[in-house]
Amino acid sequence: MGEEGADEQSPLITSFASSDSEQPSSSIIRSGTQWTAVAHIITGVIGAGVLSLAWSLAQLGWIAGPLLMILFASITLFSTYLLCDCYRYPDPQYGPSRITSYMEAVKLYLGETREKVCGVFVQESLYGSGVAYTITCATSIRAIQKSNCYHREGHKAPCSYEDTLYMLVFGIVQIVVSQIPNIHNMEWLSVIAAIMSFTYSFIGLGLGFAKVIENGRIMGSILGVPAENVASKVWSAFEALGDIAFAYPYSIIVFEIQDTLKSPPPENQIMKKASMIAIFMTTFFYLCCGCFGYAAFGNATPGNLLTGFGFYEPYWLIDFANACVVLHLVGGYQIYSQPVFAVADRWVGKTFPNSGFVNKSYTFKMPLLPGLQLNLFRLCFRTAYVISTTGLAILFPYFNQVLGVLGALNFWPLAIYFPVEMYFIRKKIGAWTRKWVVLRALSIVCFLVTVMALIGSLENLISEKLS
Repeated sequence: MGEEGADEQSPLITSFASSDSEQPSSSIIRSGTQWTAVAHIITGVIGAGVLSLAWSLAQLGWIAGPLLMILFASITLFSTYLLCDCYRYPDPQYGPSRITSYMEAVKLYLGETREKVCGVFVQESLYGSGVAYTITCATSIRAIQKSNCYHREGHKAPCSYEDTLYMLVFGIVQIVVSQIPNIHNMEWLSVIAAIMSFTYSFIGLGLGFAKVIENGRIMGSILGVPAENVASKVWSAFEALGDIAFAYPYSIIVFEIQDTLKSPPPENQIMKKASMIAIFMTTFFYLCCGCFGYAAFGNATPGNLLTGFGFYEPYWLIDFANACVVLHLVGGYQIYSQPVFAVADRWVGKTFPNSGFVNKSYTFKMPLLPGLQLNLFRLCFRTAYVISTTGLAILFPYFNQVLGVLGALNFWPLAIYFPVEMYFIRKKIGAWTRKWVVLRALSIVCFLVTVMALIGSLENLISEKLS
C-alpha cells in the first residue's frame, strides 16, 4: 500500500500513540467512512454562522456578498486539501505515521516554536466556538418563547426574555454530554446534528422564499445597507467579512475527523471527497439562506435570520427550526470541544502517569442504558471548561459581533498560514517556484482580509458593549 494509505502499525506510530493519545493507536477502532466524515464536517461547519449570513449579505450587497461567500468556500476547500495530504507524516526510518491533531501536525512539520504559537490560536478558536454556540443556543431558546408570546398576544406585544437562564441550561447539558470519552465515540451525535443542520437550513430557506413571494419583489441593493457615514459602512462590511469567515473554516478539526477513517482507500482521498461534498452542500445552503433572507427583508435584515423576528408565522415552524438549532449546537459544541479535551487528557496523562485520579475510570450502569465510563479528572476538567465558556457567553452575549471577532481572528493563521507552511514541507516545495509564489500571495491577501475583519468586528463589539 502507498505511503498515504498505509495502515500498518509501525514502532513510531505506537510511540506517538502511547505518549500523545488517551489510548494506544492499536486499540482505536477506526470505522469512519466518507459519509461519517461528511456528517462530522457538516456538524462542524454549519452552525452559528449560517444564521448571520443574511445580515452579512445585507452589509455587502448583492454582488460582493455572494461572491465573497463563494470565495471563502473555495479557500476553505483548498486549505483542507493541503491538510489532508499532511495527515501521514513521512518518517525516513519507520514510514508514514498518523497525525491525530492540528497541533501535532504543526509540531512535526514546523517545529516546537511554531507549535506553541499555533496552540494559542487553536485553543482560542475551539474555546471561542464553544462560547459562540452557547450564545446561539440561548438566542434560539429565547426565540421559541418570544414566538409563542407574539402568537398569543400579537406582534406588538412587549415579549422580552433574558438569555442567562438558557445559557445555564445549555451549559448543564454540555457538562453531561462532555463525558463522552472522545470523538471516536460520537458518530451518532454528529449524524443527528447534521440532520438538524439541514432541517433548520431548509426551513430558513423556505421562509425566506415565501417572504419574497409575499412581497412580490426582491429587496436589497447592489451596495447593501446604507450607513450614516463612510466609517460606519466600512466597519459593518468588515464585520460581515468576519461573520462569513466564521461560517466556513474547520481546519482545526480536519485531522481529528480524518483520524476516524478506516483505510483502504487512503484516508487523504476519502477526506478530500468528503470535504468537497460537505463544502458544496453547505455553500449551497449558505447561499440560499443568505440570499433569500436578504431578498426577503432588504435593509431590515435581522442579525440572526431565525431569531431576529423578520418571521412571525407560522409560529410553530419557527419554534421547530429553533429547536433544531438547539439540538445541532449540542453536537456542534462537542465537535469543537473534544479536541481541547483530548489535549488536556494527553498532557495530564503524560505528566501524572501513576495517578488514579487521572487514569482510573469507573463504570456506572443505569437501567436500560449502556454502561458509562466515568473518569474523575475528565469530570472535573470538562465541567470547569463548560462553566467557563458559559460564563464568558453570559458576559458577551452579542451574536454577530462575537462571531465576527472569532472568524477574523482565526481565519488567516489556522485556515491559511499553517496549512500552507506544512504543505511546503510535506511536498518539498522550493522557494520562488511558481507554486510557492502563488501560495505566498494567497497567504498575504488572506492576512489583509483577516486584519480588516478583525478591526471592524472589534470596533462594533466595543460599541455594543458600551452602548
